[in-house]
Amino acid sequence: MITDGTGIPLAATLTGGNRHDVTQLMPLIHAIPAVRGRRGRPRRRPQRLYADRAYDHDKYRKLVRAAGITPLIARRGQEHGSGLGVHRWVVEGAFALLHWFRRLRIRWEIRDDIHEAFLTLGCAIICWRRLKAHSIC
Repeated sequence: MITDGTGIPLAATLTGGNRHDVTQLMPLIHAIPAVRGRRGRPRRRPQRLYADRAYDHDKYRKLVRAAGITPLIARRGQEHGSGLGVHRWVVEGAFALLHWFRRLRIRWEIRDDIHEAFLTLGCAIICWRRLKAHSIC
């Protein structure tokens, strides 16, 4: 899952249980929908990408830079305290919100398309609840 700075899910993908997270980095970046707003060229991608040490590969840093995004990824082998944990908790909070839904906490479906539908629905409900909380009624 990739989120914005406030924890709203922008895109989510579904993979097998023993796949490494870094394999889904570029598909997630390409899955972010275009941002509509003012006239002119639409902003397609975020400006910065915060990630933990699991994404520390030069290959993926180059791919993220080629997409026009500045990667801010913690380096392996260096001591902790880089400050990226402040941004990482936003994604962990979004995962915690997804675990509110019982069907997403433990996968019971055999078919992956059904589970992906529940994942998309869960992300949509999180977005709707966040918008409802911030709307002026």
